[in-house]
Amino acid sequence: MERGFSKKYLEKPLPPSFSCEERGVVEVVSTNWSDDYALKLEEYEALGISEYWIVDYLGLGGRRFIGNPKRPTLSIYQLVEGEYQVRQFRENERIESLTFPELNLTASQIFRAGQ
Repeated sequence: MERGFSKKYLEKPLPPSFSCEERGVVEVVSTNWSDDYALKLEEYEALGISEYWIVDYLGLGGRRFIGNPKRPTLSIYQLVEGEYQVRQFRENERIESLTFPELNLTASQIFRAGQ
């Protein structure tokens, strides 16, 4: 399978040909933000999804997840030895991704893309 991101939440078992090491998932936060920051995060980690992006362009997530004061945050969870390590990007911070090392975008550019 080719490398890239899926916007789909994985609720069914993965097919045998699916390689989690080559995959990532992007979730755009809405009013059910707790699903993205807790339930899906745990499931994707257990599945071995190598990179999980949470795009919280309105700063809806809980302070525990995006800090205080709440503000737009791009959280990138990267699988390291079976556990997610998170890096967060805001405003004009350049995004760093192991899946897309040549990516040259800031968090603000990602947040504006959907407007």
